[in-house]
Amino acid sequence: MSLTTRIVLSMVLAMAGGILLKFIDDSGYLGDIGQLILLDFFTEGLLDVIGQIFIASLRLVIVPLVFFSLVCGVVSISSTSRIGTISLKTLSLYLLTTAIAISIALTFALLFQPGIGIDLALPTAFESTDAPSLKEVLVNIFPTNPIAAMAEGNMLQIIVFSLLFGIALKSLGSAGDSLKNSFETINNVILSLVKMLIELAPYGIFALLFSLFAVQGFGMIGDLAKYFFLLVFVLIFHAFITYGSLLSVLARINPIKFFMKVRSLAVFAFSTSSSSATMPITLDTVKNKLGVRSSIGSFTVPLGATINMDGTAIMQGVATVFISQAYNIDLNMIDYLMVILTATLASIGTAGVPGVGLIMLAMVLEQVGLPVEGIALIIGVDRLLDMTRTAVNVCGDAMVSCVVAISEDEFDLETFQSEN
Repeated sequence: MSLTTRIVLSMVLAMAGGILLKFIDDSGYLGDIGQLILLDFFTEGLLDVIGQIFIASLRLVIVPLVFFSLVCGVVSISSTSRIGTISLKTLSLYLLTTAIAISIALTFALLFQPGIGIDLALPTAFESTDAPSLKEVLVNIFPTNPIAAMAEGNMLQIIVFSLLFGIALKSLGSAGDSLKNSFETINNVILSLVKMLIELAPYGIFALLFSLFAVQGFGMIGDLAKYFFLLVFVLIFHAFITYGSLLSVLARINPIKFFMKVRSLAVFAFSTSSSSATMPITLDTVKNKLGVRSSIGSFTVPLGATINMDGTAIMQGVATVFISQAYNIDLNMIDYLMVILTATLASIGTAGVPGVGLIMLAMVLEQVGLPVEGIALIIGVDRLLDMTRTAVNVCGDAMVSCVVAISEDEFDLETFQSEN
């Protein structure tokens, strides 16, 4: 079987097995011994350990992958002046799609009104969470200690240092050839390690999803069905309509072919719930399946995993309207504009890790005067929704990579049109 087939099969088996085990446990058929063996040891113990080791292995290669691939990519760009153009195009597209995402989310949420009828009483007090200012975002992009940035996994700072290092190395000309060759060799070693991890993906995905669905199941969705399915619908709408339109208009490539190429990437992102952990697979997909050359993909993908939070922005838009309606608080047009601005700005300075959307949501709620306690309404289903949001995010990373690559004539159309 192909890798895509094995990944999908492992995901389906894990979800079905986990939900079945959850149902049996809720029915009381397992008993104390069965619960100890199947749930405590096998599911929450052994499988969870395997899943966490798999995620840790992916995170292991992220920093060296970003640094070496980005330096090699910068060195391979023909003109240093093009780096600024590529950076501007990439950043503009990511911010544009994030703003579109939250605007669509607010529109659909106001249309379908998922929080009407809940009628919750306002809490007496709630904790404030401030969104980062534009000044803080800009200053924090530039590292004071690149080693510390790598140790902490601060991706924006790593990207900036890699760009500067690559430009400096390129300026040496032939004197830097030996170091360039060394970087290329190390980058190939890291890519080889990524391919090894990708082959193990079906087993890691099975372990992650089985333990998740065995513990959570689908039972908690009932009370929040309107919110849950509205959010899933908006996520799917944004992925296929917004991304598909941008691919057709800006890149002039077949969006259906694009989505067929990234289906295994989306499944992988769905299972890990982390744009950062999925980054090695995203980079491999855009280069080897979509035809984006390394000089573009090595920049657009790490940046996208850091600042492209379209799925999270959609959640914030729907959740903001849901919570305001649940507490019977009316928001005006200025409030909704503040939601768009805050969510877009917060997405730049927030890491692509599981559950980060709730942190960003707290910032957004505070900006428009809504109680942060409202997050408790949706936290039960957020883990499942986080998986879908991540799949949308990585598809956005791949889409922007294609658009930028085509605009810079760094796109291999034969690779894109191939059947692999």
